[in-house]
Formats: sequence, structure tokens, C-alpha cells
Amino acid sequence: MNKYEFTVVVSANIEDEARTATVDKVKALIERFGGKITNVDDQGKKKLAYEIQKMSEAFYYFIQFDAEATAPAEIESRVRIMDNVLRYLIVRLDEE
Repeated sequence: MNKYEFTVVVSANIEDEARTATVDKVKALIERFGGKITNVDDQGKKKLAYEIQKMSEAFYYFIQFDAEATAPAEIESRVRIMDNVLRYLIVRLDEE
């Protein structure tokens, strides 16, 4: 199993319940493809470096998880079409 960090940037123009539901969907996708979530870091609302869909602020989440090498591609393909997710990135963490 490899260690990954999944960064999700969620729209700030939605209600708290919708934002929580979006993050829960992302967590469910990770678990659905065999991932085990080890840490969820909610960074809160931050200013974006540039406007995305006419928004200048968004909520940042960093989700660390362990999964097989095939899981990130499957997760990304589903997150790509999710509403309220402005940007996302999965990176593999180095083994220490």
C-alpha cells in the first residue's frame, strides 16, 4: 500500500451542509476503492491565488490515505465530475 495526500478545493459559495456532504462523498470514494483514511486536515476558507469560476475564496481540505497504486486514478475520475469541487490533486507521499 502506498501513502497519498488528496488536496480538495471546495467552493465557498455553498451551504455548510453541502460542503460537508461533498467532503463526505470524497471520503466515501477513497474507501470504496480500498483506501484507508489516516488523517483529514480542514484548512478552512482561504483566498485563491487566482479566480476560479468567478470565485476568489474556497475551502481547502487535505486528506491523507493509504491505498493501492490503482486507486488514485479511479478516485480522480469520479471527483472530476463532482459539483462544488473546484480543484483537486492526489500526490504520493515519500516513504520515510
